[in-house]
Amino acid sequence: MTALLGLLRKEAYHILRDRRTLAVIVWMPIVQVIIFGYAIRTDVDHVRLAIVDPVPDEDTIALRGRFGATDTFQIIAVTPRVSTLEELFSSGAAQGAVVFEAGFADHVARGLPARVMLVTDATEPNTGSMVQNYALAVVQRYEAELQTRRPGGVRIVPEVRTAFNPTRASSNLFVPGLMAFVLTIISSLMTAISLTREKETGTMEALLVSPLRPWQIIVGKVTPYLAVGFVSVIGVVLEARLVFHVPLRGSMTLLLGEGLLFILVSLSLGILVSARTSSQRVAMMAALVGTMLPTMLLSGFIFPVESMPWPLRAASVVVPAKWFVTVARGIMLKGIGLRYLWRETLVLAAMALVLLTLSTRSFKARLE
Repeated sequence: MTALLGLLRKEAYHILRDRRTLAVIVWMPIVQVIIFGYAIRTDVDHVRLAIVDPVPDEDTIALRGRFGATDTFQIIAVTPRVSTLEELFSSGAAQGAVVFEAGFADHVARGLPARVMLVTDATEPNTGSMVQNYALAVVQRYEAELQTRRPGGVRIVPEVRTAFNPTRASSNLFVPGLMAFVLTIISSLMTAISLTREKETGTMEALLVSPLRPWQIIVGKVTPYLAVGFVSVIGVVLEARLVFHVPLRGSMTLLLGEGLLFILVSLSLGILVSARTSSQRVAMMAALVGTMLPTMLLSGFIFPVESMPWPLRAASVVVPAKWFVTVARGIMLKGIGLRYLWRETLVLAAMALVLLTLSTRSFKARLE
């Protein structure tokens, strides 16, 4: 019993002495509760809606006003042509669209079926279904309002269409996001733990006093993980196609290139964590809080970012997985290329450059 108490005192002393470990232990549960509490939401807000109104009339303008008056929808474009929807959906500017037929008010006045088409982006099936339900509710309320004012049979006939994922298969939502999650584990977590272990055993110190430059040490250490990550990208894509039947409508070459870029960002994060920590325990906890938790909650992998409070939406901008999930879904489900994904690609490239620079400087400072 005395030996056990001595061991407990020794372990408690090590934890309390290491301020970084203590800070992570104290703050990690607080951060997790806040992020989980605000990020896990099933409701949908701030839906970006496009309106196609070829011949505006009193009823189409009134119904457009009903959509704009709700907290759910945000009208981002009003256009007379259906052809513009492809651009809006492909670029991600619109999540849904309302398409009125020409002569909508005339049909309503004459008691004829007035048709309106509701189109939703189903790359996120749950969000797409909820957007359709909300839009149908707005149309039905307006129809009921017209029937009280114009007795004699007002009929508004909504038609529902889904884009990019007509079957609404949930695997089409989760598998591209799982690619980001798996690559984060392989690249960030494993790199941070392995490099920190070498510091604990003294291997890293021997490298730091060798003629090798810091960037050469980093290249030598991360290249194997880069290769493992690249093989993982190929494996995930093959599993998505063969097992879950997720479509690959875009360029496989572009998807692999974007995967390599994301791996480089994740490796840089792992290197930075290992350079700033002194033990495997702290490195593992920091990597979990700094990479895996944001990847699960703030990337749009599971929960739509648009429905989160604005502080979390702002924080998601610096989460690399958010940009890669958008890229993976765009290539696999929408079949789009760099014409629409150039912004996400530039953001990932900038993140890789900044993180690699910070990692190299951290090793250089340690060497000095």
